[in-house]
Formats: sequence, C-alpha cells, structure tokens
Amino acid sequence: MSLYCSIGSVDTEISQEQLQSLLIESLAKLGDRKRVLAVPPDQTRSHSHAGELTRYAWQYYGDRLQAILPALGTHVAMQPAQITRMFGDVPQDLFQAHNWRTDIETVGTVPAEFIREVSEGKLDYDWPAQVNRLISQGGFDLVLSIGQVVPHEVIGMANYNKNILVGTGGREGINRSHYLGAVYGMERIMGRADNPVRRVLNYASDKFLKHIPIVYVLTVVGRTESGGLAVRGLFIGDDVECFNRAAELSLKVNFEILDEPIRKAVVYLDPHEFQSTWLGNKAVYRTRMALADNAELIILAPGVHEFGEDKSIDALIRKYGYRGTPATLEAVRNNPELASDLSAAAHLIHGSSEGRFRITWAPGHLTREEVEGVAFQYGDLSALQQKYDIGKLQQGLNTVNGEEIFFIPNPALGLWAWRGNLEGEAS
Repeated sequence: MSLYCSIGSVDTEISQEQLQSLLIESLAKLGDRKRVLAVPPDQTRSHSHAGELTRYAWQYYGDRLQAILPALGTHVAMQPAQITRMFGDVPQDLFQAHNWRTDIETVGTVPAEFIREVSEGKLDYDWPAQVNRLISQGGFDLVLSIGQVVPHEVIGMANYNKNILVGTGGREGINRSHYLGAVYGMERIMGRADNPVRRVLNYASDKFLKHIPIVYVLTVVGRTESGGLAVRGLFIGDDVECFNRAAELSLKVNFEILDEPIRKAVVYLDPHEFQSTWLGNKAVYRTRMALADNAELIILAPGVHEFGEDKSIDALIRKYGYRGTPATLEAVRNNPELASDLSAAAHLIHGSSEGRFRITWAPGHLTREEVEGVAFQYGDLSALQQKYDIGKLQQGLNTVNGEEIFFIPNPALGLWAWRGNLEGEAS
C-alpha cells in the first residue's frame, strides 16, 4: 500500500503547473505501465480539476493511455462538446460511455449479514460489487481513478472507491447503496468519511478489487476569499489512506458551520453543470442541516429541463414526487416498479424537506404543473433572477431590499450546517 502524494492545507493554492508536476512525479513512482485506463468524473463535476489531470496523464503516457471511462453512474453519456469543454484536446475516440445496465460484471457479493449490521437492522439484503467490464476484464496494468473529495449526500464524502463501484457500477449496486444511505439517514452520513455506505464499499474493495491495479488521484477544491476556486489539496495513492487524508482536509475546506440557522437561502445552479433535479437537488442536500424550520430554499436553475437524466427514473420521480421518507417508504412497499429502482426511491427521500422547510424550484425549462406535480413550489425564474441578481451577490449573507438571504453560487462545492443542529446531535 503506497501514498505517492499528500499535499494540502486550508490555505494551499496548487497552481495548474504544480498540479501537473505533482501528478507526473507520482506517476513516475509507479514505474513503467503499458496499458492505462483513466476513470474521471463527467462534466457534472468539472470543478474537480479531473479534466486537467486526465489531460496531464494522457500527455505523460501518450499511446499507453488506451481508454478513458467517465464514471457516469446513472448519468447520460458525455457529448463531444462536453468532453472538449472539460478535457480539452484529449482525443475523443479514447472516451468510452458507461452503461450501468449492460456494461458491468459482478466481481463479488457483500453478504446480507454485513448490510444488516451496518444499517442497524434497517435493511436485510446483500450487495453486489459491480464494475464496468473494462476495469475488471480490460487487462489494464493501471487504472487511474481521478476525482474530488467533497461532502456527499449518499456516501458522506465523495470519491475514492465510489468512483469505481458506483461511478462505473451496475443497477443493483447503485440502487442498494443509495437506498442504504437514505434509510440510514442523510444527516447522519453527510461529511463523514466513515459510515455504512462507505463500509460496504471498503469491504468490496478489500475483498474483490485487490487484484486490479487502481491508483486514486484525489483533489480537494475550495473557494478563495475573492470568490474564485483553488485546489487546496492533492492526494494520490492506492489505498484508503489517501482518501482519509483528503476527506480530513475537505471537512476543513468545504464544510461551513453557521452560528445562526438560515431563514432564506438562494442557490444558483450553473446551466453547464445542472440540467436535472437529480443533480440540482444538491441545493437541498447540502443546505438542509443549515436551514431553520419553516425556512425557504429558492433554487435558480436556468438549465434544468428534466427530473431524472435516466428516462425511467424521470418517470418515477414524476409519478411519486418528493414527498418525504414515510410516503416514499410506503410507495416502495406497495409499488414493485419503485421497489425495483431503489436509487430513485433514495433520491426522492434526499430531495424532500420532510415538511420542515419550503423548497421553491425556478427551472428554466419545466412548467409550473411539472414542478408542483412532484411536490415542490414553483418559482418564476425571470422574476426571481431580477430580484436576486447573482452578479451582485456574494456567497454567504446578503441583504436584498431589506431582506437577509444566504446565497450559494454552487452547492456541489460545499456543505452547510447550523451549529445548533450539530450540538444537538452530539448531546
């Protein structure tokens, strides 16, 4: 087990030149590699700097980097323009599209007893460890898993083996891992490197992936005082140590603890990054621990035109809506179509306020009827963008026409919580 790079702090700013240099130094430590597969995220995580890191790896290995498999999970395949925007001049023919329904191999099974133990008896199913066949059968002598560690609603802290076992995983593995996180409780998971979902994935890594030469390249990205973004850390290694170090730094960089709860939050979703509520509900996940009872969350979403990127999941969201945990669990019990798509059920739980605060969605390309049909309030995007001019707002507290609001320009980059919630949890 090796740690090839471990650099970062809350004040560190790693330049693109340094990022390239540190990556190349680390790759050189691996010795000669003949067939390399890169597994970066897709455009929904473009702020990770995985695009640049993948390009640097391609420049270093040349023809030895023989394929790039974006860790799509359930997302749709990247389009040529999206690939160019994120990865620059990396040849398009290197990119392979992961299909979570057809492209996978089950490499092992985490037993039901383990799931029952980590879920505190809430669930009683086994978990199939599934990966894209390129990873398990492609004959690569290096798999570079590239991405950003940041607080995450399903697995506490994003990335590490999630990039492989979920990002290139299969239908059952994705469904059951998402549902485990939702049933265990999102507030109990977010921002924690150790949690039931991560334990399941670590079990699978230790038992079923040891023979695959995976090296993890993990960034930590945070905001600067001027509102820009900076790479605060780079961690490269082949086991859990590089993830733990990145997660420790990410908590310091990406987790903002507030002295007072938020009564009105305005969240902006960049149209290049967010086109669905499946992704855009990060505005809900990442702020819920900071929102006061009866608060209002306003989501400005000019690019959103659908609920689920996957058409069958989109249909399930439209049918069952974001109506909270009890209603969703009952729907799972009574409807085989939802019970067979547990990641959709988990998402419906994650995206609900549980009746505690109001969620107003202002999408660019969904109607009032569609938004209200899934149990959100509808907001007129044009009117709200006039009222809340994102060009004039700073992240954090702002006063708009005498009203105090908390503005978040990209919810994917952080996690917010009110100190009183955390203290209540600890007591």
